[in-house]
Amino acid sequence: ELLEKARKGGGEGAIQRHTQRKKKLLVRERLRLLLDDEAFLELSPLAGLSMPYGDVPAAGCLTGIGKICGVWCAFMANDATVKGGTIYPIGVKKQLRVQEIAMENRLLLVYLVDSGGAFLPLQAELFPDKLHGGRVFYNEAILSAMRIPQVAVVCGSCVAGGAYVPTMAEEVVMVDKIGTLFLAGPPLVKAATGEDVSPEDLGGAQLHSQVSGCSDHFAPSEAAAYECIRNVISTLNYHPLPEATEHDSPLYASEELLGLAPRHYGCTLPVRLILSRLLDGSRFQEFKAHYGTTLVTGFGHVEGHLLGIVANNGELTHDASLKGSHFVQLCNQRSIPILFLQNTAPQTAEPTSISQAEAHSRRLKGQASMMAAVACAAVPKITIVMGGCYGSESYSMCGRSFSPNFLFLWPNARVALVDPRHLCTVPQAGAAAGDEAELKQLKERLEEESSAFYSSARLWDDGVILPQDTRKV
Repeated sequence: ELLEKARKGGGEGAIQRHTQRKKKLLVRERLRLLLDDEAFLELSPLAGLSMPYGDVPAAGCLTGIGKICGVWCAFMANDATVKGGTIYPIGVKKQLRVQEIAMENRLLLVYLVDSGGAFLPLQAELFPDKLHGGRVFYNEAILSAMRIPQVAVVCGSCVAGGAYVPTMAEEVVMVDKIGTLFLAGPPLVKAATGEDVSPEDLGGAQLHSQVSGCSDHFAPSEAAAYECIRNVISTLNYHPLPEATEHDSPLYASEELLGLAPRHYGCTLPVRLILSRLLDGSRFQEFKAHYGTTLVTGFGHVEGHLLGIVANNGELTHDASLKGSHFVQLCNQRSIPILFLQNTAPQTAEPTSISQAEAHSRRLKGQASMMAAVACAAVPKITIVMGGCYGSESYSMCGRSFSPNFLFLWPNARVALVDPRHLCTVPQAGAAAGDEAELKQLKERLEEESSAFYSSARLWDDGVILPQDTRKV
């Protein structure tokens, strides 16, 4: 239901204006013409829903990874049916994330630009800080310095600061009568000089192809533009990544993962049941199987790719943390990517004896060792939150703050410092004793804020995925 809401963009009225009055293609139709005829990975499709400033479906832009002429590419495509293509803070964050993914994975990046510029009432959240709108242009320059190609299609408005996105790309295609590119549009020209000028005369495809040189290719239609940009990509001499070899399917159906996803941490099943439905041939070469058993580590293949697996199977004890640290360092030494399957334990009760306090201290030291190993590992890291993502244990399991290359959530996942069901065991500074109403209100707020969909709306992850789709992703 939420995905369908996001796919509708700005709603029926906005879609009518976009397609009939402005004669433009919808963003998903544009992607169908741009990408090869096969499935692509859409990133953070639920971003922007139920934000403090209202719904911004899909954050006003589609981002993802797909193939163009056999080359794996990242893409960013504005959806001008959402708020007229105006950029909101969550939209900037989504654009920065796809640029970060392109840098980390050395993916060619394609921009489909159709934007009315920043939403001025929220300029304080869009302009001044380090990771605000200007960072998009900084990243473009860094990507270029890294020799990662960037190409752009101007298929609508490209106004104000957004005009730098195509002009900083390596090659640009502009669509006749649809694409416009200028720092200040006709209304501002009228206000400043009193002169009436059409968008086409001020910054249309013909002007930028024939006079300014901002556009490298002139396209008479959108279909011609995407065919042109595909031809450009085929001549970039940017070699496609090698494909995985033939592989076996798991011995057990991936659909069974739906029934294995834990409703909450107390209902967790042995993680090997999940691994047997994720790995090729259900084969798993376990490492230290009889030591630190609340963490399962070992090697397996997914879609033919060799991975190191680090999976929660209970509380992250001292021994489990040392085992995880050892295994992560092995993967780093052997240049093997790591898949973290995270289901971390909620915060436990405070120690009531010296022996319990000593055990807590040992566990703290072990987890610190594992955190350091995870942070310093230079191999690709992917995290799947299949249950709980609670407290400090989530750091050891490569949570968002430890910069995994990708982080996805199952719909049942919970992301919070503490589990609301255990809140009564956590002392609240300054709270009046026995204030049940305040505690209930706090629990309700934590329950709402810890849901997978609340997290994904704010781009704390790269999307909510169904358990049975984990192998494909």
